[in-house]
Amino acid sequence: MSHYILVHGAFEGSWSWENITPELEKNGHEVTVVDLPGSLGNERAIAGVTMESYVDTVVGAISKLEGQVILVGHSMAGAVISQVTEAIPKKIERLVYVTAFLLKNGDSVFEAMQRDTAGQFLPRLAFSEDQSSATSDEATWREVAFHDVDETSILEALPLLTGPQATEPFMAKANISDERFGSVPKTYIRTDIDKMLTPTLQDEMVKNWKVDQIHILNSGHFPALSVPQQLVGAML
Repeated sequence: MSHYILVHGAFEGSWSWENITPELEKNGHEVTVVDLPGSLGNERAIAGVTMESYVDTVVGAISKLEGQVILVGHSMAGAVISQVTEAIPKKIERLVYVTAFLLKNGDSVFEAMQRDTAGQFLPRLAFSEDQSSATSDEATWREVAFHDVDETSILEALPLLTGPQATEPFMAKANISDERFGSVPKTYIRTDIDKMLTPTLQDEMVKNWKVDQIHILNSGHFPALSVPQQLVGAML
């Protein structure tokens, strides 16, 4: 059995994996859920929320464990788990990207979002005056992120999405190599009705690296909320 490390995306927290963790554990796996800096479970001032702080947090969680782990990232956390793997490739059994940013070397999340001309999330973000953070309103979450999520789950998630998201991790350039990051097996879980990170951009990113497995879910950007059982099946 494996040890899964689950890393949430931007604006989120460990709560976003609540439907997934018990299902993995039922299948005999160990699970560690990471709260990235700036999330509800790891609050920090905007200035301290950087890609480096994200990577250090995940590396720290993995370094406490014996053996290898399966490292899972949702959305923006795809960029995080790639950098973690570059730092400690021998600790990673497999990478799993859940509608996540699988960037090529030198790319950034923000640049990828700009290329995704059909993506509906970036144009609706409200940036702070100094551009250091961004916020999103309820209508955007409902229409762009949770359009296929049941109302009960939406009402549970919305109060947890109120805080601003630091923008530095979106601007950080990927610094990853064939020798280290490229050596680790990769799975990509594609969501085919995603309005935040469109299937077109997902397909583009899958071509950046050798991806051993591709699973397609009929889901928007939050399959952990909309189709948790199918997501767990793909992760397994």
